[in-house]
Amino acid sequence: MALKLEEKQAIVAEVADIAKDAISAVAANYRGLTASEMNELRTKARESSVHLQVVKNTLAKRAFADTSFDCMNDALVGPLVLAFSKEEPGAAARLMKDFAKQHNLLDVKALSVDGKLLGANELDAVAALPTRDGALSMLLSVMQAPISKFVRTLAEPHTQLVRAVDAVRLAKEQAA
Repeated sequence: MALKLEEKQAIVAEVADIAKDAISAVAANYRGLTASEMNELRTKARESSVHLQVVKNTLAKRAFADTSFDCMNDALVGPLVLAFSKEEPGAAARLMKDFAKQHNLLDVKALSVDGKLLGANELDAVAALPTRDGALSMLLSVMQAPISKFVRTLAEPHTQLVRAVDAVRLAKEQAA
């Protein structure tokens, strides 16, 4: 079924709008996946706040023209599903990596984070990026470490004094 010009323009505008707000994108070959497997992928994508889009490559190239994903144009070959992550840079990569473990027909071709084209071999590194909550907790623990060490340092002389007094008490009890 051929698309009319207005439909093509609407698709390009929709993908361009999604790509404009996205942090990262993953392009994967989905050839061989069944409709139920694609529905499963879409369900998992909704759960992880990833937007999936199957678009003709020529329309995707037009949509990527004024976005940071323009670098992916050469990788757009064959039937591809595009996964866009708007909240976390690793969300789309994590989704594709986890789904590809269960369905070996899904083949990641390229990914882009903040305008940099990465090869499919870097999928694991991008998928390992922490979530927003994980990054915040790491930051807070790093910020909290010097303060807690300072408090322990301040409390150490008192602790040593209590231990020394207790050792003297035990020595006197044993001597008696």
